[in-house]
Amino acid sequence: MKLILIILLFPFFIFGQKNRSATLAEYMQAQVDINNFSGTVLVSKDGHVLLKKAYGLADYEWNIKNTIDTKFQLASVTKQFTATAILLLIEKGKLSLDDKLSKFLPDYPRADSVTIHMLLSHTSGLAMGFKEIAVSSMDKDSAYAKIKKMPYEFSPGTKSGYSNIGYYLLAKIIEKVSGEKYAAFLKKNIFEKAGMKNTDVSNNESIVEKKAKAYYHTENGLIHNPYINWEINVGHDGVYSTVEDLALWDKALYGTGILSAQMKKLMFTPYGTENWGYGFIINPFYNHGHQLIAHDGGFFGTMTSFNRFTDDKLFVTVLSNNESFSYIISYGLSAIALGKEVELPYKHHRIEIDPSLYDQYVGTYDKITILKTDGKLYFNSTEMELIPESKTKFFRADNHDRTIEFIPDSKGLYNSIILTKGGVKEVIRRNK
Repeated sequence: MKLILIILLFPFFIFGQKNRSATLAEYMQAQVDINNFSGTVLVSKDGHVLLKKAYGLADYEWNIKNTIDTKFQLASVTKQFTATAILLLIEKGKLSLDDKLSKFLPDYPRADSVTIHMLLSHTSGLAMGFKEIAVSSMDKDSAYAKIKKMPYEFSPGTKSGYSNIGYYLLAKIIEKVSGEKYAAFLKKNIFEKAGMKNTDVSNNESIVEKKAKAYYHTENGLIHNPYINWEINVGHDGVYSTVEDLALWDKALYGTGILSAQMKKLMFTPYGTENWGYGFIINPFYNHGHQLIAHDGGFFGTMTSFNRFTDDKLFVTVLSNNESFSYIISYGLSAIALGKEVELPYKHHRIEIDPSLYDQYVGTYDKITILKTDGKLYFNSTEMELIPESKTKFFRADNHDRTIEFIPDSKGLYNSIILTKGGVKEVIRRNK
């Protein structure tokens, strides 16, 4: 009887998958047509690929299209591989989570106060850092000397604060403890074991086939990303990959062929005040109420998103080389895959309305503050203007896929908003 039921339900399951795949494809095509998305996307559920497609150009000068096997810089999605390498060294008994930074880099300021755990979980107090250093031509020693001068943001271990410097230092520790170059250790112990043949660590010499160039937005349109010093910009960044290789990595994380169950438990546990695991964030606010292990990345044209909805066996990754909002697109794609209604991207047009209407909208809605200054409406600060497309609906100047609509109640008072991100709608009420 049970077998008969499965056979009867199977066609409906296939239909549901096909219908969802069509919606995902429609959503992405709208991202291309409306928002000029360039990159690759992969969505899979229960081992079945729902969407796997490339869009836009890998090289704007030569009009070369992105393909599924185009390689993209991962930016901060790199951090999970750095964290994995550290956990592998811990499992081999070569270091401990309680080891102090001073054991490996004794010349680093306050190194006796910082542990490996703090570096992994963004609780070290080390600064975000790096942008100016990453685009410089200085050598490794000069960069390290400059980084050592950067002050701590807070006392180590007292709270959470995202830090690129912490993961840069972890890469140095990997090399010191293993006796191997960071790139060689990752390739041998992670990428090759997971079957990730199109994944490696960038350097400034190697010619990499099918690697996308990156472009970022300015007031004058897209321009080339600047020179990035990959001798220095490592640990927190540096890995490049494809969506198919990242799907292999997602699959590997369900097994124990690379990391043991004990090490994965440590990696996927939230720590501190911001729910950072090791190389991942655990159940961030964009999890749709489902168990999510994720990380995004962004650096000079590169925008990436890596999302594992582990209870649903749903994997969503978006890699972009023209600064498309991959994390917002992933949010929309995952909502569709989870069966939620999602609004397709559309062209937004500014209209002129009476600014006195804004007085009804000003206030705090949960953690969102709506401000009015000089006849304009703003989202949380005067750096984020809200542009009217109707008397009650506005889109954000920085990202047209994020809108706010003010909803009147039975008395005509505006005590709630519909916040839309990547087409996903959420009703938020005004604070009393």
